Amino acid sequence: MSCLIMGIVNVTPDSFSDGGRFVARDAAVAHGRRLLAEGADILDIGGESTRPGATRVDPVIERERVIPVIEALAADGATVSIDTMNSATARAAVAAGARIVNDVSGGLSDQDMLTSVADTDADIILQHWRGPSADMYAHAEYDDLVRDVAAELRGRMAAAEAAGIPLSRVVLDPGIGFGKRGAQNWTVLHALPHLVALGPRLLVGTSRKRLLADALGDDASEERRDLATAVTSVLAAQSGAWAVRVHDVEATRDALFVERAWREQV
Repeated sequence: MSCLIMGIVNVTPDSFSDGGRFVARDAAVAHGRRLLAEGADILDIGGESTRPGATRVDPVIERERVIPVIEALAADGATVSIDTMNSATARAAVAAGARIVNDVSGGLSDQDMLTSVADTDADIILQHWRGPSADMYAHAEYDDLVRDVAAELRGRMAAAEAAGIPLSRVVLDPGIGFGKRGAQNWTVLHALPHLVALGPRLLVGTSRKRLLADALGDDASEERRDLATAVTSVLAAQSGAWAVRVHDVEATRDALFVERAWREQV
């Protein structure tokens, strides 16, 4: 199966890369439609930044930002994901047409998240997470990085099943940039085949993140980070990822087309 592309629609004023560009409803909807035209298979709509150091947003404000955007894009026939750590927002988003709940806390931030999703037919993305964005790097200590990440993801799988979510509806995310410093992220990326072997589908998100700037140099432009993201998207696809989450859909789409042609020897 080909690797899917999840396009990012940040309806926030403070996301690390594109905060404020699409905070207005019409701008966000237009951006989502543009990403679909460029080849996105899924649109991930978020109303709360999870960049390092970010503070929480009132869930009421979060819903005011995202629900009108979800309604419009779902009405277009798009497969929509809601990027939220709040169970009330997840429920409202699914009612508005979202088919996936993308919880970067893996269901740990809100104790009602897993049971709320279980009561719907939505899939859930459970990311590896060790604490809120405000102090995520304080928890970046591991006995054995890959083994610990895998064990903690297995714990979230078990919690989802206990809440009534079958593993067929679960997607795992290794949480690149979350609770991991520098080279730790590359170690996890190198271990993607091991994480794919856990069973559920795997989502990988490296788009424009700090590890790419570290590899390219601190002055790396957005365009250079997008090219680097496309490279990591290809490597993730080759490692068995179900989908990659990106800002620049077109660059990643082209990179995956080339990877597929190479693999199929066309």
